Amino acid sequence: MLNISSYAIVDTTDSIDLERQLVRPSGILQWVLVLGLCVLLIFAVLAFGAVDEWSTFTFEAGAAVLFLVWAGKQLVSKELKLSQNPLYLPAFLFFGLILAQVALRRSAYRYVTEYEALQYVSYGIVLLIGAECVREEGARKIFALVMIVFGAGYAFFALAQELTSNGKIFWVHSPKFGGSIYGSYVNHDHYAGLMEMLVPIPFVLSMGHLLKGGKRVLVGSCAVLMAGTIFLSGSRGGMLAFVLEMVLFAALTLGKRRSPRIALGSMAVCVFILTLLIFVGKGQEVLGRLGDLSPGARVEMTKDSLKMFSRRPVFGWGLGTFPTVYPSYRSFYTNLFVNEAHNDYAQLLVETGLLGFGLMLWFLVRLYRYGLPTSHRWEFHWDRAVSLAAVLGCTGILLHSFVDFNLQIPANAALFYVLCGLAASRPLAESSKPRRSRATGNEGTGSGRTRSDNGESLARPT
Repeated sequence: MLNISSYAIVDTTDSIDLERQLVRPSGILQWVLVLGLCVLLIFAVLAFGAVDEWSTFTFEAGAAVLFLVWAGKQLVSKELKLSQNPLYLPAFLFFGLILAQVALRRSAYRYVTEYEALQYVSYGIVLLIGAECVREEGARKIFALVMIVFGAGYAFFALAQELTSNGKIFWVHSPKFGGSIYGSYVNHDHYAGLMEMLVPIPFVLSMGHLLKGGKRVLVGSCAVLMAGTIFLSGSRGGMLAFVLEMVLFAALTLGKRRSPRIALGSMAVCVFILTLLIFVGKGQEVLGRLGDLSPGARVEMTKDSLKMFSRRPVFGWGLGTFPTVYPSYRSFYTNLFVNEAHNDYAQLLVETGLLGFGLMLWFLVRLYRYGLPTSHRWEFHWDRAVSLAAVLGCTGILLHSFVDFNLQIPANAALFYVLCGLAASRPLAESSKPRRSRATGNEGTGSGRTRSDNGESLARPT
């Protein structure tokens, strides 16, 4: 008989590897989902933000296909695997609120609310795919690299288009109503919103220990290019949001332990961004934009939105109905059609009332409560570095949403929900590590192992 300590460290690596070998078809579908999610997000951006009818339909159809593939993956593995992501419950309850608005006839324009409900379903699907299929370290590494390559290439295109502008998107497409074009977006603020979410990925990776030498310099250069175009786009909200991201990064990383390398690296990124602005001759123009912080008509629209909210404080006017109801409450003259509140929080309050606003706050509280701890020791792990980058990206777009309507643009909203899923989900690598388990006895044979109900291997008592 062998004496066994009351605590045993059990390595389940062999059993995990065996399980992976037994589900190879499921593994193939896993990579199809990861790459398919990346393709869908990139398509939405290039399709002018997926705001036109054809692009919105294609995005929703693509999300439906991803869901069917995910369901097929569950069938192949012969069991339903669903992580306990803390964001699922508030997101599901918010969808229930939308259904209640339609069923109880609480929407001022039922058709629009039904249309927006379908769009919200597609957001829920990409949140699900991101949270369930981009959990492994390898999957997160691929996702991060794809987003870096796309973000840098897209930023280079946007810069080239700006320097050779003929007033058209891709030099061939003329927007119906004009606008401040940047990249494939009609509104430069929406381009800045996209980059706010993408920039933290290369920035965080370039500050850690995951990349060495030339690779780190290359990824850092991508971060500089992407961040530089935020300033070159002229979006004041985007510039301030990026600065907040850098402040939050410094607070999370330098607050626990002082790292001269991270401090110097962050300063170098800022210097290179300034150099880029001077090189393209936009430095003075950017400083002028930062100096002009006048809110314009945004304050009046927010006040009008609060009046609308006071009329229907519980359920709101119905998701997507703001442009329909707002003309009756507008307090200033304009010959322009006001289709959004230019404040995502005020618009959510108007359209979904206190119920929807409360669910949104709950969603955000859970995002940061569970998202920040997953980024511990981010310098050495791809999954945790991506979690930290996701938290920073979400923070940037949430700040920008006080003065713009980025989350009303399908491409930006979809990426936001994917990042939320990545930030709040527990990386799969953590759950597959050997865990310390309580033995049921102090004696046993060396070969007497059995598997408990929760998946841990315990020593069998004799």
